[in-house]
Amino acid sequence: MEYTILGILLMILMLLYFKVADRFNIIDKPNQRSSHTEITLRGGGIIFWFAALMYFLQHIENNYFFFTGITLVSLVSFWDDIQSLSNKIRISVHFLAITLIFYDLGVFSLVPIWEVLIAYVLAIGLINAYNFMDGINGITGLYTLVVLGALLYVNTKLQLFIDGNFIKYGMIASLVFLFFNYRKKAKCFAGDVGSIAIAFWIIYLVLKLILVTNSVIWLLFIAVYGVDAVCTIIHRLYLKQNIFEAHRLHLYQVLSNEYKIQHRLVSLYYAIVQTAVSALVIFLYQKVNDIVLFVIVLTPLLLLYTLKFYLLNKSNLKLKA
Repeated sequence: MEYTILGILLMILMLLYFKVADRFNIIDKPNQRSSHTEITLRGGGIIFWFAALMYFLQHIENNYFFFTGITLVSLVSFWDDIQSLSNKIRISVHFLAITLIFYDLGVFSLVPIWEVLIAYVLAIGLINAYNFMDGINGITGLYTLVVLGALLYVNTKLQLFIDGNFIKYGMIASLVFLFFNYRKKAKCFAGDVGSIAIAFWIIYLVLKLILVTNSVIWLLFIAVYGVDAVCTIIHRLYLKQNIFEAHRLHLYQVLSNEYKIQHRLVSLYYAIVQTAVSALVIFLYQKVNDIVLFVIVLTPLLLLYTLKFYLLNKSNLKLKA
């Protein structure tokens, strides 16, 4: 399918969804823990499922496991956007969907059982981390463009591992979504259906690349999100908070809420940092040991994350004054 036609079709589907969301009151109401202040349509991220559907209709013979998986996570996430579901139901569906792509990629026959268990933990963790990080205008769309762009570069220049259109469809969906979301007043939010669906898509791509190259360094293509999400979970556990409840302790939330930096600018910062990380990974691929590369990348990201504690402390001091 021509990319222009795909973009137009996705734009039309998005506009039709707005009418449905408005009709059935599928909205996001801000609360004291939100990073936004106005009622906005929720679930705009369904566009990623629409893009997956467009690709599936052209590649039914070899794409049904992925499409079934992304349909399962999209369905349960969309339901959760409308009416909250228990964590057990959501995690169970995520587990089933991940199992489908593991089977599709031959994970069960290619790696030992203990690595399969680790892969399950990482995959489900990354899906939820992507969801946790979807809290301000533009961050999911921009970050996704960067991740998919890096994967497309690898696929084109370094190691062909998948049909390039499979990556490009996700990128076009991100661009259309950003048209409505990357604004001072967003037309819509991705919702769980968007952040989880595109996370599932990215996990499939990264896992396939890992299996083809026999290298785990490609996990660093989502290192910025990973560091923020994991470190924030550790911070909240230290504070004895329920990690499944809404909060405002991610670095991007502190920058947006406590320091009032424009959402779009914070989103751009995250995209720029991940672009630099991905470029470094690509440049050093096969030039340094994988463990060394992880240290080179993660050390500055962890140091950057500690900026949050300085900002929180400074903010508290201002309040006391």
